Amino acid sequence: MSRTSDNDATIGARLRALRLWRHMTLAEVAGLAGVSAAYLSMAERGLRSVDRRSMISALASALRVSETELTGGPHFGSDPEQSAPHSAIPALRVALETNSLSDPAEGYARPVADMAAEVTVIKKLYYQRCDYISVGERLPAILDELHVHASPGAGEEDRKAALGMLVEACITAGFMAKDLGYPDLAHVAALHAEDAARVLGDPAALGKAAFLRFHMAPREIRAWDRALAVAERAAGTLEPHANNDEAVSVLGLLTLSAALAGAVLQRGPVMDHWLAQSSDLAERVPDEMTANWQSFCSTNVAVWRTTLAVERGEGGGKIAELARTVDERKLTTRTRRADFLVDVGRGVARDPKARAEAVGWMRRAEETAPQRVRNYAPAREAVGYLMTRATATAGGRELRGMAARMGVSH
Repeated sequence: MSRTSDNDATIGARLRALRLWRHMTLAEVAGLAGVSAAYLSMAERGLRSVDRRSMISALASALRVSETELTGGPHFGSDPEQSAPHSAIPALRVALETNSLSDPAEGYARPVADMAAEVTVIKKLYYQRCDYISVGERLPAILDELHVHASPGAGEEDRKAALGMLVEACITAGFMAKDLGYPDLAHVAALHAEDAARVLGDPAALGKAAFLRFHMAPREIRAWDRALAVAERAAGTLEPHANNDEAVSVLGLLTLSAALAGAVLQRGPVMDHWLAQSSDLAERVPDEMTANWQSFCSTNVAVWRTTLAVERGEGGGKIAELARTVDERKLTTRTRRADFLVDVGRGVARDPKARAEAVGWMRRAEETAPQRVRNYAPAREAVGYLMTRATATAGGRELRGMAARMGVSH
């Protein structure tokens, strides 16, 4: 197979190359994916955006390829905010692939109390600042040291503390690897978190590991059923133990994850059930993102409502209406703020009359977290799609700037 290059920035370009490689017609792929041949033709020409998880999964299944073949792997552009975060991946890979609880890498490990402060700093750098470069400079070392303290030979109290921190560090590592386009490494991080949580035996830690496993799972359509089962099973196990803010927040994120799987699988009742559960849980914790695990709160549930609507195929005015229910002043973590702005932008972009407005949402997302957004496949896909329809009066100049920084053809 002659694979498409990362210069073919849109999913549509990769879709056409993969279809031709499979010697399949538009009608054949469209029939297997459950879409019209006309839609598929427009997608290949960049006239329709392919950014819904369910659609990407269906097309990958029809073509019998990994979703990564459609979305593209890590992309390296000339913009330092976009390319520099990738320099952390080799050291992160070594830390994740050469450590285990039974056989940690040898070396110096700081006292557990010192590492607790370091883990807190790393989480703030990732979630609140979206500073992947700084996270990458610190995270590999802490993973090495936590494996030393979490090994069977460590003291019992230090080991318990290290196991809990290792779960958190692996969650950060997993999401960072996924954000930058390294799903294999993200999966390794999820396995480490699961191992640590099982040894620790704490219900909240096991829920955290299940949350990471859900989000690091392959995204072929058949995997979503399994991911849904993971989230539902973990939520059921944790629910009797959700007696403090952290456990409630973990449970809330598991219910939101189950709702996402329901949206991807186009099972409205499943999505609605778990979204209602998450809303009830959010009433039990402060509506403050930085106070709760993974920013779970009522405001975050409102953000997820927008995400789920975009995933279900809503667009234009419906997405704009949902966006107005979110108090942006409460989006105090850059990860959630940036993702919200991207989702609104790609949803609004589905309305041909609102493309200039969509450009504005995407530009605000980029300003909020440039390292994240310039590496985020759905954002790059949305910008590539908007570029095919850009005019001077619909944000064309602004779009070209974003496209250049993301490495999208312009």
